[in-house]
Amino acid sequence: MILPYTVRLLCICFATFFLVHAALSLVIWACSSAAIRFGEALRPRLAARILLFLRLSPFVLAIFVVTALCIPSYLWLEPDATFEQVGILCVLAAILGMAIWIASIVRVARAWSLSLRYRRQWECESNQTRIAGHDSAVFVTPGGAPLVALAGIVRPRIIVSQRVLGALRPEELDAALRHERAHDISHDNLKRLLVLLAPGVLPFVRGFASLDRAWARFTEWAADDHATAGESHRSLSLAAALVHIAQMGAAPGFSPLASSLFTSGTDLRERVDRLLGVERAIPVIPRRTRIFFIGSVLVAAIFLAVALSRPETFYFVHGLLEQLIH
Repeated sequence: MILPYTVRLLCICFATFFLVHAALSLVIWACSSAAIRFGEALRPRLAARILLFLRLSPFVLAIFVVTALCIPSYLWLEPDATFEQVGILCVLAAILGMAIWIASIVRVARAWSLSLRYRRQWECESNQTRIAGHDSAVFVTPGGAPLVALAGIVRPRIIVSQRVLGALRPEELDAALRHERAHDISHDNLKRLLVLLAPGVLPFVRGFASLDRAWARFTEWAADDHATAGESHRSLSLAAALVHIAQMGAAPGFSPLASSLFTSGTDLRERVDRLLGVERAIPVIPRRTRIFFIGSVLVAAIFLAVALSRPETFYFVHGLLEQLIH
């Protein structure tokens, strides 16, 4: 296929993104089970951060390769010829790269649209109220569906259904609201948006279901720990709130960009056991392991900085692009 200069650049960018992202995604997918087991030996907040880093790393690194290596080497070293032959494999990889981007954008747009619809609904139907001990207002929605959630990304709001507000004792409600405030402090709804934006291994094939579930689980545990702050009476109150809400029935379908206190897919027993102190002790990461991890990140950053400062790097990358395009 013969393409002009600018179209060839777009084709190379999408093809490079797809190949780099697919290769890194397969590595992360192969390591996901070990990473989840490793995360179970850490504090939930740290475990959630590590899994989120792994989940987003193929996406971020593929973008880095395209913007920092692919585009500069092409613009610098590729002759501004009018037309040039492009191989079918490069075109196919570019189509797949474009497809996974389209799938991600559609997924995010659908989630954002659903979030806006829910936001308009509860803004029209709910009433604001103040809860003792909490600075921010809480939006109380009518109806009998059990709901305690943090909705929104730019200006997140805590949503509580009237049934939950009337059923929970003051200390249970306080613990539940502290849990949702912990999601707000950690910007967990924004992280959910980034996870939705990150492409899957192939178009319409996510491939990271176990990693996503584990990240969501550690995120809830981290919010539980932040809400209770190590105090036994708060842990007991939050555990009681979870049990009471679960007994009310399944929570209604809510925005994918919202953090809900409890959903039907949550392992209730595991969370309650943690809150009641029935979990195993969490070992401390050895000092040598932490030093090795930090050192590896610094060495990788220095290597990249040196590589980007040398012209030989871009000549090498341009040679690879020539192999890809033909």
